[in-house]
Amino acid sequence: MRYFSTRDSSRTPYTFSDILLGGLAPDGGLFLPETYPQLDDATLSSWRNLLRQEGYAALAAEVLSLFIDDIPASDLKAMTARAYHSPKFANSEIVPVTELGEGIYIGHLSEGPTAAFKDMAMQLLGELFEYELNRRQTTMNILGATSGDTGSSAEYAMRGRTGIRVFMLTPAGRMTPFQQAQMFGLDDPNIFNIALDGVFDDCQDVVKAVSSDAEFKATYRIGAVNSINWARLLAQVVYYIVCWLKVTENNEQQVSFSVPTGNFGDICAGHIARCMGLPIDRLIVATNENDVLDEFFKTGHYRPRSSAETQATSSPSMDISRASNFERFIFDVLSRDAHRTADLFGTQLKDQGFSLADDPVFPQITEKFGFLSARSTHADRLSTIADVVKRYNVVVDPHTADGIKAARDWIDDIDTPVVCLETALPVKFADTIIEATSQEPVVPERFTGILDGPRHVTELPNDAEVVKKFIRDSIAATDVR
Repeated sequence: MRYFSTRDSSRTPYTFSDILLGGLAPDGGLFLPETYPQLDDATLSSWRNLLRQEGYAALAAEVLSLFIDDIPASDLKAMTARAYHSPKFANSEIVPVTELGEGIYIGHLSEGPTAAFKDMAMQLLGELFEYELNRRQTTMNILGATSGDTGSSAEYAMRGRTGIRVFMLTPAGRMTPFQQAQMFGLDDPNIFNIALDGVFDDCQDVVKAVSSDAEFKATYRIGAVNSINWARLLAQVVYYIVCWLKVTENNEQQVSFSVPTGNFGDICAGHIARCMGLPIDRLIVATNENDVLDEFFKTGHYRPRSSAETQATSSPSMDISRASNFERFIFDVLSRDAHRTADLFGTQLKDQGFSLADDPVFPQITEKFGFLSARSTHADRLSTIADVVKRYNVVVDPHTADGIKAARDWIDDIDTPVVCLETALPVKFADTIIEATSQEPVVPERFTGILDGPRHVTELPNDAEVVKKFIRDSIAATDVR
C-alpha cells in the first residue's frame, strides 16, 4: 500500500512508515492511500466471528493490516493488544453499543483513560510512534492543537514513552475545568502544555505554520497527532466496523451514523469505511453553532470563519471553523483531482472559501457518498440532554447530544438504524449537565480528585515564532532518549 498527497498531481509515493511521523505532506496536502481496500462478504463474516471470539484488539489488527504492509502483522497485533485492553479501557468490550430508542443507538467511544473518543486513536498512535522511533533509533517532538479532548488523549497516550515529547497548544480559557485539569495536571517531563492567546483555529494555524517551516520541522523532528495524521483516521475506521457488526445480524444490513464533528476527522473515518464497502447508508454531520460544515452540506458553500466569528459554545470540542480533514473528503468527491484540490484548499481557501453549489459533483455528496447534516444550538443541547434522561435515564455529554439531535432530525427519512457516536463522558462538561438536568454528572472512580491537583501550563501569545522558540528551549532542556 502506497500513500500520496491530496495536492500532488504527480502522486509521489510514500509508505505508511514514511507518513506516520510526518503529519502534513511537504506540499501542505494530506496523505491518503492510493486506493481503499475493498471488503467482501467473506471478510465481513470472518470479522464478525473474530470480534465475538477474540475482541476489539484482534479485529483492529486485521483492519490495520489492509493498509500497512511495512510493519509485520505480528507486530501490529502486539501493538493493538497493548492499546486496547482492560483496565486501560473501563469496559472490556472497548466499544460497547447500546440501543437508546427511536431507532437510535449509541456507540460508546469514551471508555478510555481520558473519557473521550480521541483515546480510540491516540492509544494506538502511541504504540505506533514508539515502535517506529525505536526502529529508526531517533526521537520525535509532537506538536498538536486541541479544542478540548485531543490534547489530554495525546498526552495520556504519549506520557513516559521513549523518544517522544509532546507540545500541545490549547485556546486559553476555552476548555472546561475538567478538560484543563486532565491536561494541565500532568507533570511528566516529556509533556509541555501551552495556553495560546486565541481560539482553537489560531492554535491549529500555529501548528500548520510551524509544520510548514521545512527546516525547523526537520531540525527538531516535528510530528503530528491531530487528525491530519493518517494513522489516527485509520484507527477510527475500526470502530465504525465494530459498531456496524454489533448492530447488524447479517452482511446485507445497512447502518447509518450520526457524528458530532468540527474538524471532520471522526466522520471522515466513516467516509473511508463506506468507501471500503462497509454497508453504511447515511453519514450525518452534526455541528453546533459553528456550522461551517452544515452550511456546506446544505448549500455547497464552504466558508470558513475568522477567529472572531468562531463562537464559544457548550460543545467546545466542536468550536472549529476550519475543518482540517475536509480536504480529504473533497479530494474524493473531485475524483481525486489533486490539481483542483490544491487550488480549492490553497489559493481559494485563502480568499474566504469556495463553492461547489453549481458543480455537477455537489448532488453526489448525498447521492453517492451518503452525507446529510444538521445543526444544534445551546438550547437544543439542553433540551436533548434533559429529554434523553427523562425518556431513557441516560445522561449524554453535550457533543453527543448534538449527534442525537441530528439523528432525530433525519430519522424519519432514513430506513436504517442510526448509531450516534459518543464524544465524551458527561463528567467532562458538568456545568452544561447541571443546567440541563439540575444534577451533577456521575464522576467515574478513576477521576476522583482530578480537579484538586496543581496545574502545569505555559501561557504564550498567538505567534508561531514564539512557539518555535519555546520548543527549541524545551528540547535543549530535556532528554527523552
